[in-house]
Amino acid sequence: MLPEYDVIVVGAGHAGCEAAAAAANMGSKVLLVTMNMNTIAQMSCNPAMGGVAKGQIVREVDALGGMSGIITDKTMIQFRMLNRSKGAAMWSPRAQSDRMRFAEEWRMALEKIPNVDFWQEMVTGLLVKDGRVGGVRTSMGIEIKAKAVVLTNGTFLNGVIHIGEKHFGGGRTAEKAATGITEQLQQLGFESGRMKTGTPPRVDGRSLNYDRMEEQLGDENPGKFSYLDTPRLTKQKSCYITYTNQEVHDVLKTGFEKSPMFTGRIQGLGPRYCPSVEDKINRFADKERHQIFVEPEGWNTVEIYVNGFSTSLPEDVQYNALRKIPGFENVKMFRPGYAIEYDYFPPTQLDLTLETRLIQNLYFAGQINGTTGYEEAACQGLMAGINAHNKIHEKEPFVLKRSEAYIGVLIDDLINKGTEEPYRMFTSRAEYRLLLRQDNADLRLTGKGYALGLATPERYEKMLLKKKRTGQLLNDLKHKKLMPEAVNANLVEMDTAPVKEKVALSTLLKRPEISIHQLSALDAELGAYLGQYEEEILEQAEIAVKYESYIEKEEKTAERMRELENFQISQAFDYDRLIAMSKEGRDKLKKMRPATIGQASRISGVSPSDISILMVYLGR
Repeated sequence: MLPEYDVIVVGAGHAGCEAAAAAANMGSKVLLVTMNMNTIAQMSCNPAMGGVAKGQIVREVDALGGMSGIITDKTMIQFRMLNRSKGAAMWSPRAQSDRMRFAEEWRMALEKIPNVDFWQEMVTGLLVKDGRVGGVRTSMGIEIKAKAVVLTNGTFLNGVIHIGEKHFGGGRTAEKAATGITEQLQQLGFESGRMKTGTPPRVDGRSLNYDRMEEQLGDENPGKFSYLDTPRLTKQKSCYITYTNQEVHDVLKTGFEKSPMFTGRIQGLGPRYCPSVEDKINRFADKERHQIFVEPEGWNTVEIYVNGFSTSLPEDVQYNALRKIPGFENVKMFRPGYAIEYDYFPPTQLDLTLETRLIQNLYFAGQINGTTGYEEAACQGLMAGINAHNKIHEKEPFVLKRSEAYIGVLIDDLINKGTEEPYRMFTSRAEYRLLLRQDNADLRLTGKGYALGLATPERYEKMLLKKKRTGQLLNDLKHKKLMPEAVNANLVEMDTAPVKEKVALSTLLKRPEISIHQLSALDAELGAYLGQYEEEILEQAEIAVKYESYIEKEEKTAERMRELENFQISQAFDYDRLIAMSKEGRDKLKKMRPATIGQASRISGVSPSDISILMVYLGR
């Protein structure tokens, strides 16, 4: 009935959507299989994209030719650039999204791709022969053949929902769990585990008293995610901040004896950096209050997401505790929060392309790999879709280095270190974060996306123009100079030291007290000149000038590491010959089979002395 496909993507969450779009836009015939066509790209948790380090990932996905940034720009209701008070490496874009519009835009975008077909049904197994995947089997017994399969099952694999003492199967509220895949993969030799995540209650915004909360406005001049000409926000919705208190904590404690977390019914580990509210008051008993973000779910709905109040306590305890929060005294609850436990597969069983080592042409992306977050899922889906297409068309694998992208950091961490708790990206995980800023993702990655056939010519031309104009401005800032008599009065007024001789604009711009916009105020002619440049060009130039020495130092460090990445290790190398190496080091290297010395150096359990022995043996 159904034709044979190049790529079948199982699951239509953020990872699945990006995987399907990437493979299809590169030329593969793709089938996207989902249990419910009405929940494609649903924001199962908070209605937001981006945030610290996550915003950088969304911009990288966009720079390569992915869709998440475009969809976010079309459906955001508020935009904020986080960490503006810190250095440029920490700036992180975040958007509050319209949940319903976000899913609608993703579905419309996928339906406009001629190479994407859809099928609504549960996948219960894979077609595997001679160590290679050949398609999927559905709950109705239909076999659909394909050259490659990407599994992006989210929280649906044997998912169990917990609310107090109640627990029932489900991959999301009101949606059934997926069964069969885990059991087959285990029989094929895969190792699996259990993880847990949670979500807060949703409430009726009409029942809240916002006068008792702190309003959180969007940026005065809102930015966006995509480097393309997507729409900019002209109006925004406010979020609000309130806090728990001792009364709230006391009510929550009354439910602890029925908490699935504390009674041991939940075995899976939850996200360390996004704990449930009961976990917060248990682990941080000295804190008198915890912050709650009151987030609207869209332009045309009264539904509110209570960020910071994730819980699996009994629904009556949730409700009574909510009513003790300032502004929530008369709250009406739409649905309670819950915890969900689900299967995942330790990602050390994958190659850097996200292809499994046990079964050829089978790829994993998203929460099946132990990650948490829409953004982490989206970038894995993108990379799995790219590599599935490349593999079946006999093209080179596409792998990003740690020095090239946060995406590279994420995948490298997963494959070489694994994870026993839901993995979340932070700027601190990236040792080259000054190079991997949110503002330069296009300069880093669009050329690669264009070479893949994923980024469009329009996107590539925009990047080249940005690069050219930034170079022109930097050259002029370096060579154009001002006389002391022309600028000293203004410099004193800016509370910065006057100059004694002719000074280059770049020298003045290095001063922390002077921004590029203040620079334009020093001289009328200079102001007119700088006014010709777009804001993103001015920002690029200012960052390049102010952080020049730091960027150069980081680039040199990255280059040294790249040399290690270029030292290839044969997949057939016999590590048992390295008798001077620690047994743990040998065992880990035999299991992981790293492709390069650089990759070997990042494997958990492999020491620097183990690497030295390996390099000596390889003649490096």
